[in-house]
Amino acid sequence: MTPEPGRDCPLCPRLAAFRAEWRAAEPDWFNAPVPAFGPADARLLIVGLAPGVRGANRTGRPFTGDYAGDLLYATLKEYGFAQGDYAARPDDGLELRDARIVNAVRCVPPQNKPLPPEIRTCRTFLSAAKDEMANLKAVVTLGKIAHDSTVAALGARPAHVRFTHGGRARVGGLEVFSSYHCSRYNTNTRVLTPDMFRAVFAQVRAYLG
Repeated sequence: MTPEPGRDCPLCPRLAAFRAEWRAAEPDWFNAPVPAFGPADARLLIVGLAPGVRGANRTGRPFTGDYAGDLLYATLKEYGFAQGDYAARPDDGLELRDARIVNAVRCVPPQNKPLPPEIRTCRTFLSAAKDEMANLKAVVTLGKIAHDSTVAALGARPAHVRFTHGGRARVGGLEVFSSYHCSRYNTNTRVLTPDMFRAVFAQVRAYLG
């Protein structure tokens, strides 16, 4: 299986139809499955949920164009996993260092809520992206959906590796760290604070050295 779905991937009919609606409404947007961002030889993989309709679905780069990217990329820079300036656009020159980002579901879902069959279908691309990372040592999962899909992709049962913020487990030979998703909703409601988010990446940096 290729690690990247084609621009017109038909595997999830509901998502393909939603994508077509946005292509008609905003023909200058990316409006396609969003590819992984970062070097394939990285030791760290960060797994998000899915593209935001006006974020990555618009820009074509994970976590680019909405608040979640503001917090994520600032944190990655702080812990040495990114360099350059994040300006919420794919040509801003930002580069990842020893880290790669991919979404559990590559296409934007209605109401930002992918259905279980869509998550399972897209897991083949998550597994393929993981498998091409020969130096992979650690994974950060952002939110329960990303966590559960990642655990399944690593050959374990999510019920046996439950999602908790700040959680850490050894799964499939990799160290898996979990965090609440860095969405505006979670930060506005204080479910996730910047300090809580930084604490997760401090653990990752200590583990990777």
